[in-house]
Amino acid sequence: MSAARSPWAGHATQGLTTSTASVDGTRALAATVATLVRAGDVVLLTGELGAGKTAFVQGFAAGLGVTDLVTSPTFMLVAEHTGTDLTLLHADVYRLDTMAEVLDLGLGQLVDDGGRVLVVEWGERASAALPGDRLEVAIDLGEEDDDRTFRFTLVGSSWADRCRELAVAIAAVRDSGGVR
Repeated sequence: MSAARSPWAGHATQGLTTSTASVDGTRALAATVATLVRAGDVVLLTGELGAGKTAFVQGFAAGLGVTDLVTSPTFMLVAEHTGTDLTLLHADVYRLDTMAEVLDLGLGQLVDDGGRVLVVEWGERASAALPGDRLEVAIDLGEEDDDRTFRFTLVGSSWADRCRELAVAIAAVRDSGGVR
């Protein structure tokens, strides 16, 4: 892809799919995805309970250079973790019942506060309250206990412009044996 504007700019682009066979593979995939994020980016994670959303965030955090323990902030709702160059805001909106509760968190404003990246577990519950440009990651359970399938949807021009980079990064992890 040339430096010209992406043909997917302004549109949701589906079709980036990969699988992992272990929690470590999920973390390796997420760490690779983290190398592509920029300040102000939003990543929404969807998947049923136990799908691996928190494991994905743990790998993502490691990819940002976060060294502290990353757990699901289910009761705190938002946790902040300082990485090498960016700060990770990790939100879990599972316990929120209404869009008004999501809006009260001010997630969109938090990520606009320079040098931050927002990752939201149960992202489908918060999508309407967040900026239009985002990476959506749907995590599905596989046949074996630790098998997971990841479907990446790039929404908006900012992420559409990184489609090729994301595909190359996923392929590199796949080639190294981290994902399949």
